[in-house]
Amino acid sequence: MITAVWILTLFIAVLVTAYGKAGRLAWGAVLALALAAGIYLRVLPAPVMLTLTLLFAVLALPLLVPALRRSLVSEGLLRVYRRILPPMSQTEQEALDAGTVWWDGELFSGQPDWSKLLAFPQPKLSPEEQRFVDQETEELCDMVSDWETTSLYQDLPPQVWQFIKDKGFLGMIIPKKYGGLEFSAYAHSQVVMKLSTRSSAAAVTVMVPNSLGPAELLLHYGTEDQKNHYLPRLARGQEIPCFALTSPWAGSDAAAIPDTGIVSKGVYQGKEVLGLRVTWNKRYITLGPVATILGLAFRAFDPDRLLGGTEDLGITCALVPTNHPGVNIGRRHFALNTVFQNGPTTGKDVFIPLEWVIGGRERVGQGWMMLMNCLAAGRSISLPSSNTGMAKLAVRTVGGYARVRQQFKMPIGRFEGIEEPLARMGGNLYLMDAARTMTAGAVDLGEKPAVVSAIVKYHLTERARSVVNDGMDIIGGKGICLGPNNFLGRAYQQIPVSITVEGANILTRSLIIFGQGAIRCHPYVLKEMAATRETEQKKAVRDFDAALFGHIRFTVGNGARALVMGLTGSHFVRLPQNVAPETRRYYQQLTRFAAAFAFLADISMFVMGGALKRREKLSARLGDILSLMYLCSATLKRFEAEGRQAADAPLMHWAIWDAMFKAQNAFEGVISNYSNRLVAWFLRRLIFPLGRPYVVPSDQLGHQVAKLLIEPSATRDRLTLGMHLPRAEDEPVGAIELAVEATIAAEPVEAKLRAAIKEGRLAVAKPEDRLAEAIAAGVISEPDALLVKRAKRLTDQVIHVDDFPQDFGVSEMLKLNQHRAAA
Repeated sequence: MITAVWILTLFIAVLVTAYGKAGRLAWGAVLALALAAGIYLRVLPAPVMLTLTLLFAVLALPLLVPALRRSLVSEGLLRVYRRILPPMSQTEQEALDAGTVWWDGELFSGQPDWSKLLAFPQPKLSPEEQRFVDQETEELCDMVSDWETTSLYQDLPPQVWQFIKDKGFLGMIIPKKYGGLEFSAYAHSQVVMKLSTRSSAAAVTVMVPNSLGPAELLLHYGTEDQKNHYLPRLARGQEIPCFALTSPWAGSDAAAIPDTGIVSKGVYQGKEVLGLRVTWNKRYITLGPVATILGLAFRAFDPDRLLGGTEDLGITCALVPTNHPGVNIGRRHFALNTVFQNGPTTGKDVFIPLEWVIGGRERVGQGWMMLMNCLAAGRSISLPSSNTGMAKLAVRTVGGYARVRQQFKMPIGRFEGIEEPLARMGGNLYLMDAARTMTAGAVDLGEKPAVVSAIVKYHLTERARSVVNDGMDIIGGKGICLGPNNFLGRAYQQIPVSITVEGANILTRSLIIFGQGAIRCHPYVLKEMAATRETEQKKAVRDFDAALFGHIRFTVGNGARALVMGLTGSHFVRLPQNVAPETRRYYQQLTRFAAAFAFLADISMFVMGGALKRREKLSARLGDILSLMYLCSATLKRFEAEGRQAADAPLMHWAIWDAMFKAQNAFEGVISNYSNRLVAWFLRRLIFPLGRPYVVPSDQLGHQVAKLLIEPSATRDRLTLGMHLPRAEDEPVGAIELAVEATIAAEPVEAKLRAAIKEGRLAVAKPEDRLAEAIAAGVISEPDALLVKRAKRLTDQVIHVDDFPQDFGVSEMLKLNQHRAAA
């Protein structure tokens, strides 16, 4: 009996010590006390206790003395680690070094500090930015429509291009001293989001010059002469920029670009100067066909050592005027009926002076580092904002449509079959907007969140695809027939563009999120890798020892924490006092999931080593867990920042349950696919000792969310805040807004009519005759009849599907174009 008590006490002591991530002295004390107690109580035969004591002295004591540990253990392990660590190219190293670690690092720690999350300031617009969003951006929305740009102009109309240039839309990130607007990242996001609820062509045209491109690169790396020349011209729209990176043979593997620049001498403006002869073949270049300044990435070579140093200088970025001899632009791609300017560019042996390299001669070969450091900010804003805008358009319009469209004498939005996709749409949008806002706020705090930007790029574009697909299912035939009254068809066509650009989603999920996160966000892996590259041996051993044993303590601690929180349901996890009571359990369960994720990630890296990089499905699922924890964090942050709106709670609860259920499934997906079944059994018992805690969001919760989408309310307005909402009847979105109001206003009158028919006061007449009969019978008044007629007229307009002449109106459009050209 006493032996069992001793073993149980030892297990609890070890678990508590590991749970607290205690240091070496605490571990030594616990083990020494356990041995002393065992000897005193004679819990085991004397030879066994003697053997345990000797093992402790031989194995444990050297580990507890740093100098002995380094010489006996760490130095040898460092040699092994150096042999097995795969070589890393310069481009891989620069990608890893780029950007910053932010809240993703807290999640990877296994013990996120929720007070930090709640303390992040909520981004807000300045008065100047708010005025721009409310006036210039609204005016731009009024000037365009997706139907006209795609079917009539195949481009933005000339007057819209001029408005974009004149009002400074192309210079939102450029400082005021250069003539730009110098807007915050959040303002940039708000502008792109609003434009995306109206016209993809306008949104992309504004978005791209303010993302990764010439302006961003010049601001961080350009020479003073380059900044003073180009930035004012870019800010006032005198120059239209593009950036050419993708090649036919280097898409997702952008670092493998085959485009070359050979250092040589050539003639420029009548003088012989040092420069590069550049050959390139690029595609998918947004704004490329109309650009006046071409940002160009290529690999520079110096075979004659004219710059000194090596022959392969590395990836280099330059700015090339598109009117420069040899530059070919103008042709366009036609990407799924999107008509924003996008196309290929080529050039062969085009000589450019060395001063056209961004940053000048000293920046030759530093292009990949420059691109990676600038990528995170743009990727954090552009696609997350545009896709959140499309989702807001879908939720607002489809929710309204489901309210006014009736079948079987009932709005379709009240059928359970429609409630299910409506709930997904509302919950996904609430989460998307939360992640968009929090990430833009991080950029404004000075962060360049490399991993987080990949998370929001992938998950917000995927959720936008889900939202739009659900919307199309609900509106049915209305959605599949294109025309000026179709409010969702173009978004449905264009969603795959977002999925593909700025890192294809399959690549982002399978390789980048966890592949980069496991190194950048982990508190010890990058330090271990750095130690292997340290040339001074004593420092290398010392650094490796500190990182390795810190890593071991970290892994054991997270394993213990995951087990304890799994056994206790995480009910005893301590949280900040200012957490909302209705969200308390979510913070506790997220803490549990964070510890389990950190432990699972470490075990996966230990068991599989470098092979984990090739196990892309497992890497993707590990990335899903990290991503979903980030999205949950953003959702909880939003609920707090918006004042814990009780009416919005169903949206928050649905988003969290959905994300946590998916994260739970991702855990299971990793564990179930371990080749080592013993390790899989151990992981499952440790992470889910009492089973999995989450299920899909309930039908009752989905009903509450769906109801919020089909009824006018402050919650519905907050959910779609920031979108363009026209009020004209001849606008498809405006017609829906007016039809919803008219339908609700007419419902009491419709109820009177139904009651009168049931009571026999009215005959079951044709609908067109019923109103006159009801007025004559005193059931309703003339104003009541007008309400019913208005609701009927607007609803007819909303459900109307466009039709065209046999040639789809091509001849009419040609005549209109000729008329406008003549004018």
